[in-house]
Amino acid sequence: MAKEKKLVEAITSMEDDFAQWYTDVVKKAELCDYTSVKGCMVIKPAGYAIWENIQHELDRRFKETGVENVYLPMFIPESLLQKEKDHVEGFAPEVAWVTHGGLEPLQERMCVRPTSETLFCDFYQNEIQSYRDLPKVYNQWCSVVRWEKTTRPFLRSREFLWQEGHTAHATAEEAEERTIQMLNVYADFCEEVLAIPVIKGRKTDKEKFAGAEATYTIESLMHDGKALQSGTSHNFGDGFAKAFGIQFADKDNKLKHVYQTSWGMTTRMIGAIIMVHGDNSGLVLPPRIAPVQVMVIPIRQQQEGVLAKAEEVKAALAASGLRVKLDDSEKSPGWKFSEQEMRGIPVRIELGPKDIEAGQAVIVRRDTREKITVAIEELPAKTAELLDIIQHDMLERARTHRDAHTYDAVTKDEFKQIADEKPGFIRAMWCGCRECEDAIKEEIGVTSRCIPFVQEQLSDTCVYCGKPAKSLVYWGKAY
Repeated sequence: MAKEKKLVEAITSMEDDFAQWYTDVVKKAELCDYTSVKGCMVIKPAGYAIWENIQHELDRRFKETGVENVYLPMFIPESLLQKEKDHVEGFAPEVAWVTHGGLEPLQERMCVRPTSETLFCDFYQNEIQSYRDLPKVYNQWCSVVRWEKTTRPFLRSREFLWQEGHTAHATAEEAEERTIQMLNVYADFCEEVLAIPVIKGRKTDKEKFAGAEATYTIESLMHDGKALQSGTSHNFGDGFAKAFGIQFADKDNKLKHVYQTSWGMTTRMIGAIIMVHGDNSGLVLPPRIAPVQVMVIPIRQQQEGVLAKAEEVKAALAASGLRVKLDDSEKSPGWKFSEQEMRGIPVRIELGPKDIEAGQAVIVRRDTREKITVAIEELPAKTAELLDIIQHDMLERARTHRDAHTYDAVTKDEFKQIADEKPGFIRAMWCGCRECEDAIKEEIGVTSRCIPFVQEQLSDTCVYCGKPAKSLVYWGKAY
C-alpha cells in the first residue's frame, strides 16, 4: 500500500504549484525526459505515441483538403534568409547558425531551420512557371530549431516537432480561403479529437507572424487560466513572392506574383492535453488521441482461469477496433490502478474470479472514476459507447471551465483587477493602436490573444485609453 501511495504522492498538487504539477506529470507518466543537450528533450515512447496519433489524424485531415507531403533541407543559407526583411528580423534572435562543415569554415554560414518559408520560396521559384502549375498545396513533417532562453517540456524547447504547410495560389482570394480553411481544420481537430475548445480569430499586427499580411490563430485556455496559442495559419499575400521573384504566366499571358500561405501545429499540443485535462493523479487522455484506450487488469490473476479470461476479453476488445492492453505484471492491483490513472488511459476493466463466475466485469472511467458493471459478452460494445461518452464529456468540461474563466472588462480599473485576481481570458474593447497594446502588456500584464471572428460591442471606447473602440479582443496571460 505504501508503494501505491508513493506513486501518486510523487505528483505535486496542481492547486499548490501548477508548474511543478505539470513537470511531475510529464516525468511520472514518462512522456519525455531532459537531456545533456540544454533546452532539448527526449520524447519517450508514451509521449511519441501521442504525437503519432496527432500526426496521423492531422495528416488525414490535411489530405482530405488536397495537401501533399514533401520534405525540404534543414539548412538555410544566410543569403536566402535575408531576402525577406521582416521575416529575418522576426527570427534573428532565435536562429542557430552552422559555421563549419567538418573542419573547414563555410563560405556562407547556414541556419538550422526555425521555419521553412524561405526554402519553399526558393523551391517555388523554379517549380512554378504557369497558372497551370497552381495551386501548390504542400506540407512537411519535420523538426525546427529556435534558440529559446527559457524552456519547458513540450511547451517550449529549442528543437521541437511540427508540421508546416506552405501553399502558393494564383489569386489573393484563393490564398485567404486556404488560410481560413486550415485554421478551421486545426479548430475542428482540437475540439473533435483533443477535446480542447478553442477561440478562433486574427492576431494583432504586433503579434502576427514575421512577414505575414495576416495571422489567424486558435487560442485555448489551460486549467491554470493561462492561454496557449494552439495553431496558426498565415496569409503572406504576395510579399514573399516579390522578394523571391516567384512569378507565373497567367491565362492572360501576363507575368504575376503568386500569393502564399503557411500554417503549423507542434508538439506543444501534448502540453495542452496535459494542462487542459490532467488532474492530481496524472494524465487524463481523450479517448480519440489515447495510444491505449483500455487497460484490462486481472484481479487475483494467479487463480486458475483469470488470466485466460482476461486474454479473451482483451482479444474481443481489440477485434472490435479498440486500442487495448492487458497488465499481467506481478504488481498489486492497486499499483496497476494507480499506474493506469497516471498514464491517463481512458478506461480500465477489472476482472477477478468473482466477476468471471458472475459473467461480468467492472469498467472504471479515468475522467470521473465512475464504476460500471457490464456483462462480459457486452464489453466491446459498452466500452466503445463509454469511450464516446468520455470524449464528449471531456470537451464539455473543458468548455465549461473556459467559459467560467472568461471575463468582460469595460473600464481600465476592471481590466486591471481581473488580470490581477482572476486567471483566464479577458474580453475587452480596443482602439487598434500599437502603443495602447504595448502599454496594456506593460501595465496590466496581459497580451492580446486574438481578435475573434465573432465580434460583440461591449462598449464604444477602448478599455485602456478611452479612444473610440475598433475591436473586441481576447486578452490573457499566456505560455
